[in-house]
Amino acid sequence: MERTAVNPWAWSAGMGYDQGELVSGHTRTLYCAGQTAMNADGKPEHAGDMAAQVALSLDNLEAVLAEAGMSLADLVRLNVYTTDVDRLFEHYGVLAARLGAAGVAPSTTMLGVTRLAIPGLLVELEGTAVA
Repeated sequence: MERTAVNPWAWSAGMGYDQGELVSGHTRTLYCAGQTAMNADGKPEHAGDMAAQVALSLDNLEAVLAEAGMSLADLVRLNVYTTDVDRLFEHYGVLAARLGAAGVAPSTTMLGVTRLAIPGLLVELEGTAVA
């Protein structure tokens, strides 16, 4: 698989994401459901703690990727849904550090939403991976 960053402007790369990702020669695409701060029993964790919810949501996204033989390095698209954009930006380093460590800057959209499916959840990560 070959990935080419598409950035008509340089500012987004400085923020840790590409405007687009051109993928060619891929053999598998995984569309991940939104991952939240749920434990293995399907119970929400870390009420009110945005940083911990981001970290667990990433852990859960990584688990789905791993089950398909992929990793964060294979992410080409990431949608971030949050009930509080300002609070998420305060803890965005949790997300950016993990993506940076994986050497990936997927095309990303962040959306503020009124609420997520389960009360108390603050963030949901939805990804697309190509390998």
